[in-house]
Amino acid sequence: SGIEGAHVDDSTERDAVAAVDALPPGSALLVVKRGPNAGSRFLLDADMTTVGRHPESDIFLDDVTVSRRHAEFHRSPYTKGFSVRDVGSLNGTYLNRERIDSAELTGGDEVQIGKFRLVFLTGASYGGSAAR
Repeated sequence: SGIEGAHVDDSTERDAVAAVDALPPGSALLVVKRGPNAGSRFLLDADMTTVGRHPESDIFLDDVTVSRRHAEFHRSPYTKGFSVRDVGSLNGTYLNRERIDSAELTGGDEVQIGKFRLVFLTGASYGGSAAR
């Protein structure tokens, strides 16, 4: 089922797969793979989701390596695909270990925000087309 070689323990991975299978259409999931709250999951189901150390962020990542306003996840109204954009953070936003200003996301991508590593999952993440 395309989850061999994942660096997350099996039970966390199985839970994530079950959660992905239950995702509403047009939504996606971020799973914290590494960081102070590893295993946490965040649902992306809005046109814009803010991430940062500010308590009013949609996704609140409480660590000094995260800027108060760090990044935003955007959902395309046309394709329902997601992208991530850095909003002037100090330490940058990384996609698959490359520093980015903004980038389209595909299932299985790893987004790094400060010391947090988050895996981006969509309903299609575990299909044959997303296997890398």
